[in-house]
Amino acid sequence: MENNKTYFKVSGFLSKGIFCLAILFSTSGCQKKFDSEKELWSYVKDVENGYSHEKKIGNLKYTLTYRPTDVLVKQTLTNNYDKNTIDSLRKKYGEYLYFNLSMSANNQELLNSKAGNKNNFGAMVNQLAFEMHNKIYLVSKSRDTVPLADYIYPRMYGMSNNTNILLVYPKDRALFENEFFHFTVQDLGFFTGEVGFKVPTKPILEEPRLTFDQTL
Repeated sequence: MENNKTYFKVSGFLSKGIFCLAILFSTSGCQKKFDSEKELWSYVKDVENGYSHEKKIGNLKYTLTYRPTDVLVKQTLTNNYDKNTIDSLRKKYGEYLYFNLSMSANNQELLNSKAGNKNNFGAMVNQLAFEMHNKIYLVSKSRDTVPLADYIYPRMYGMSNNTNILLVYPKDRALFENEFFHFTVQDLGFFTGEVGFKVPTKPILEEPRLTFDQTL
């Protein structure tokens, strides 16, 4: 029995390793590279490139945008860094998928639409701050649900036109077994029903990178 346990542990490790190598080789030579974060974001936010997705339902607007690994790397780097530091950070952040979910009602934060009702406003704050793991789902084409690892909801106190949430998911291989996966947002109290996005996997596997220092 112990041998069987060891076999499953080893085979699971090898399977994960093979998956990571497959992703690595599938992206070799396919990634676009940009000298600045501004150029990279301009490319990512162009819906034609498969990283940003929009949906409007009445006066509500939803935008889901993939956040490339190198954006996280750039934000973490100090003034002094080398290739090993970049490689290490890419490995660290590359184990997860990051998405920005932007939502607005009448071109304002979602909370603004509830400001006139104290109870509804409090319920919306609680929902955005603590309950989004029960409202947002990432699902593979074969219907495997990937759990939300973490999310960040910064309160903007009316200083923004959108409610923005950073979502973090483990890079589950089930998501990449087909040409797309699904991202869904349950009704947040605006009678929209379920709001869904069909996210292609190829752009993520070939996500753009920053060149950082050309001498690295």
